[in-house]
Amino acid sequence: MRNTGGNAPWQPGGRPGRPLSEREIREMRARKARRMKQLRRKRRIVLLGLLAVCVLTGVLVAAVSGRVRSWKAERAAVQAAAMQESMSASAAEAESLAAAAAEQYRDNLPDMGAIYGIAVNGVGWSHFFADNSYSMAPANSYITALRATLNGQPEGMSGTIRYRVNLSGTGWLDWQEDGNEAGDSAGSMPLEGIAMELTGDLATYYEVLYSVLQDSQWTEWASDGAEAGAVGVGLRVDGVRVSVVKRTGGAVYAGNIDPNRPMVALTYDDGPSPTVTPRILKCLQDNGGRATFFMVGKQVIKSPDVLKQMVAQGCEVANHTFDHTLMTKVSPADLANQLVATNQVVSDACGISPVLMRPCGGAKTVEGMNIAGAISMPAILWSIDTLDWKTRDASQTIQTVLEKVKDGDIILMHDLYDATGDASETIIPELVKRGFQLVTVSELASYRGGMIPGRSYSQFRPIS
Repeated sequence: MRNTGGNAPWQPGGRPGRPLSEREIREMRARKARRMKQLRRKRRIVLLGLLAVCVLTGVLVAAVSGRVRSWKAERAAVQAAAMQESMSASAAEAESLAAAAAEQYRDNLPDMGAIYGIAVNGVGWSHFFADNSYSMAPANSYITALRATLNGQPEGMSGTIRYRVNLSGTGWLDWQEDGNEAGDSAGSMPLEGIAMELTGDLATYYEVLYSVLQDSQWTEWASDGAEAGAVGVGLRVDGVRVSVVKRTGGAVYAGNIDPNRPMVALTYDDGPSPTVTPRILKCLQDNGGRATFFMVGKQVIKSPDVLKQMVAQGCEVANHTFDHTLMTKVSPADLANQLVATNQVVSDACGISPVLMRPCGGAKTVEGMNIAGAISMPAILWSIDTLDWKTRDASQTIQTVLEKVKDGDIILMHDLYDATGDASETIIPELVKRGFQLVTVSELASYRGGMIPGRSYSQFRPIS
């Protein structure tokens, strides 16, 4: 098992058994409303069919017994035929609506993601994590339960996500779905494996990929109900990653990323800004890119709606302490409080908890890194420092990035300055034009060796 050092208690910032956020509840209610609408349509079709059968039966009985006049029988037969025609039309309409809903997305599938949480022995439920995030138990602890739901399910597309777990000492448990608990969050037995799949129309157009951390190694991606994790051999699950991707007819990759193409991670510190960050988000959206935002907790409180937009676009929310505290200037306990408080306000704002932290100024201590490990967070540094906070010069920032950028870089900027917003509006489309995929840090790491809590990373070069 991995040991990142330190003995500080893990404080995910969540409350055991924390209910779903209002946004998640609204999404689940909308899905249920769609299912009920489909069910009511099917019921109407069945009732029309039964009514037509009854009318036809009455016509036949009346005709045989001679108790009704022929013109009434003919009229009833016409009515019955009309009902049958109506029933067929209703059935055809239902099929047409379903086909239209599917066809609407066939060539233009929207991005969709998983949202998932873990229960940790002795702690309880974590906050929810975003699609393809590293959700990991802290050092010297383990996962006892899992729950998951979907974010961004296309309107009119049926189905949900379902999952099951292998609980040590018990074996594979029943399938659960849509935010329900799989495992035993109140118990003490660890998970040994997981399996997941999509249902309904979703299974036709999307695929869920998942991986677990066992014995300090991430397993290969599994999908379509296959088992992830070695069960029955004394290994426990210490981390879970889940990603929903589009089916393309060929190979599929987590985050809809092509690992054979170059990729970089743009990162922004010290925000969010109510004016600059939205500009950067719009530019990312216009160019099909994502970024990672290492945010200061006291700034998050001022602009919660900006975080909702980050999550909606698939960007990564990350932790930069509550008030930009240097690791070298505070005690381990104070650092832990800073990180936990920031996780809490980020989760309160957008329903997603950070899994990464960045030491302010890049300053590290052994004790501070042990705290990061105890809170189950890798520390992310950078390979290109634009010094945008110092120069406040857009042209200088652009030049620094475009002259130095290579596959696997983590690029440092700050989304507090107008000049950084100006620079980003040039850098982002130019990197895309050069063939770079703009991905989050977690996405970059997932194809370049992964991350472990309590360790620091400044780049993720291609694995030879």
